Amino acid sequence: MGSMPGSRDIAPQRQPPPTAVRLRQRTAIVSRWLHLYLSMVSFAVILFFAVTGFTLNHADWFDAQQKTVQRHGSVPLAWLPPAKADADRLQIVEHLRSADKVHGAVSDFRVDDNQVAVSFKAPGYTADTFIDSRTGQYDVTITSSGLVAVLNDLHRGQNSGKAWGWLIDASAVLLSLVSLTGLLLLLFVYKRRLSGLLLAAAGAVVCWLLWLHFVP
Repeated sequence: MGSMPGSRDIAPQRQPPPTAVRLRQRTAIVSRWLHLYLSMVSFAVILFFAVTGFTLNHADWFDAQQKTVQRHGSVPLAWLPPAKADADRLQIVEHLRSADKVHGAVSDFRVDDNQVAVSFKAPGYTADTFIDSRTGQYDVTITSSGLVAVLNDLHRGQNSGKAWGWLIDASAVLLSLVSLTGLLLLLFVYKRRLSGLLLAAAGAVVCWLLWLHFVP
């Protein structure tokens, strides 16, 4: 039956997508955005921990980089017992930093009967000092383990200070978010979802089996 002269066909009105569909679409967009930009922000972190994970697993390959130097000097007896009830820690530490160019945080300061021992530690670096309280003479043994050892200690957060520890925590959060948003994105790729989830599960099972059968 033809339309009336002068009348216009009225297009059917499009219904808005259901709330569940809109929510799914929005979640996919946000997940993709987060995954992309979090990956870019954490790119250097991922590369650093990937490379140092390998070097840490083969630390013995780089033992030849280790160097040990011994130095000698003296401090005033007035800084030491028995001239002073307790060793003048600040004066001794600053003298060692200035005279022998040691660095790192003071990890140990011990006062014994005839000796004061001071240790400095930094990533890939130690400096151990033994001071004779009777003469003021001291010996410093400085061990530098090379760039790879420095990077390995940074990977572990060893002797690297609180600020670096916070960076490791932030990196862990970033990498967790990258992994979770990547997994969430996979759920929206219908053609690859099953195979992707199976591969992820297989990887987890392989890791578990290796730990179960080969880790002492």
